[in-house]
Amino acid sequence: MTTYRAPVRDMQFVINELAGLKSLAALPGYEEVTPELAETVLGEAARLAGEVLAPLNKPGDERGASLTKDGVAAADGFAAAYRRFVDNGWNGLGGDPEYGGQALPGLLAAAAVEMWNSANMSFALCPLLTAGAMEAIKAHASDELKNRFLPKLVSGEWSGTMNLTEPQAGSDLSAVRTKAVPEGDHYRISGQKIFITWGDHDMAENIVHLVLARLPDAPEGTRGISLFVVPKFLVDADGALAARNDVECASIEHKLGIHASPTCVMSFGEKEGAIGYLVGRENEGLPHMFTMMNEARQKVGLQGLAIAERAYQAARDYAKERVQGRPVGQRSGDRVTIIHHPDVRRMLLTMKSQIEAMRGFGYVLAADVDLAHKHPDTAERQRHQERVDLLTPVLKGWCTELGVEIASLGIQVHGGMGFIEETGAAQHLRDARIAPIYEGTTGIQAGDLVGRKLPGDNGRAMAALIGEMCAVEAQLGGSDNLDFPAIRENLAVGIQALEQATQWMLQTIGRDPDAALGASVNYMMLTGYVCGGWQMARAALVARARLNAGEDEDFCLAKIATARFYAEQILPKANALLTAVKSGASTALVLEEAQF
Repeated sequence: MTTYRAPVRDMQFVINELAGLKSLAALPGYEEVTPELAETVLGEAARLAGEVLAPLNKPGDERGASLTKDGVAAADGFAAAYRRFVDNGWNGLGGDPEYGGQALPGLLAAAAVEMWNSANMSFALCPLLTAGAMEAIKAHASDELKNRFLPKLVSGEWSGTMNLTEPQAGSDLSAVRTKAVPEGDHYRISGQKIFITWGDHDMAENIVHLVLARLPDAPEGTRGISLFVVPKFLVDADGALAARNDVECASIEHKLGIHASPTCVMSFGEKEGAIGYLVGRENEGLPHMFTMMNEARQKVGLQGLAIAERAYQAARDYAKERVQGRPVGQRSGDRVTIIHHPDVRRMLLTMKSQIEAMRGFGYVLAADVDLAHKHPDTAERQRHQERVDLLTPVLKGWCTELGVEIASLGIQVHGGMGFIEETGAAQHLRDARIAPIYEGTTGIQAGDLVGRKLPGDNGRAMAALIGEMCAVEAQLGGSDNLDFPAIRENLAVGIQALEQATQWMLQTIGRDPDAALGASVNYMMLTGYVCGGWQMARAALVARARLNAGEDEDFCLAKIATARFYAEQILPKANALLTAVKSGASTALVLEEAQF
């Protein structure tokens, strides 16, 4: 079982060279964000991840959270780790300074999120949901509710949850039945919610639930859903905790992975009715909740990156230690570690190259979020917001699917030992498997991309993205480095595949939505692979410039070689997916229900 060491050097490279930290430092409120500050933040975050969170990962998986007569008890050591997390200010890293936050760029928060989830995905889910709750309350709640709840949420003294789905509803939120009955200045909430991550625990003194519910006269469907704050303990006007609210955890799920993260069935209003407070406007709860949902989807995309990094480190370290076999063609002499075998090298580079592509893609999109919020020019804010809207489903869907693939490949590198729990490789795959499911399945993300985001502006944001990719492709010419022609050729083919697939989608979604939606996951994955190739090409260009300046030779040579491997071995998947996209869902829709 290996320890976790945050890849700080590569994180710094992406933050500074690809995501443009210096340009963020020019934005209002970020003037003091320097590379030196970023280095300090990353170093301290890496220390907490490696020394505090990572050692709890395997014990937490083995013991899990437990339901007691007093509620849910976190796995051993988690409460102390959470106190250290909160006391050191990590929960407020990107929080609004009006409520006690540090207001650092989301780009730096993205790197921290990667570290937390690599070190201990179960633990990291708690602050992940709290961050989303903070965003929803900040964006839509009254000033009174903001002042009552945000300071404690920002500090992490209280945690937050998202209560959407119900047993009969699943992802179809139009079927939500939880009730909200007006009563004076509040509402009485009654109903049951399922799959509530960290819905109850003993790490924070209060838990602030954001709950979707229906008013008595609400219209049917998603238009009749409202959003409410329902705290575990009621809060006085001065912010002090008061009586216990009528909300409790009825049970916790027994899951494939993330055992130390309690996934709760939450019961509201079993007695007199839970007291809740309206967030935003009546019957507009779903769009209000999507503020939290989009925040969560971006971070879950980073979870895919994070668990892939952890699986890669374990596989790489094992490959350097495990002695087995001789080099090809040798029948005598010393046996070698398996990292000397060509197929093991292929697997490790498949993992490493896609992780670096995901990191480039995820961090650059995090910088787009910062620019969408902070850029002084309205048109620039809008441009970056369009990019974020377009690519958030890709980040969530593509990165989480790759997280599962890479964690599975990590087991393969371990061979038989990977199938044994003691090595820890199996836990990474078990933990990774939830990420393509929660916060909207891969199919939901793909459907959002092709059904809403792409046709919403008739492909304008995608065309702008493709234009930027073409500009990078053009920069890859004119080099005597033999790696660059291969990178350029494969990137050009990938961009062409994305452009053709986009045209097909825009032409098809209106006249044959079943065909378009049936091909949507393939289109989303194609987009992800090409976005990854775009970032890997940008990384190679920066590495070449550094080499020409006589800097970081080993790091830069490895960066270029990894970019070429991605271009030659991973990016061709885009062209194969283009063929699948253009076939639509014709064969998937041929069979009658009884024929399955």
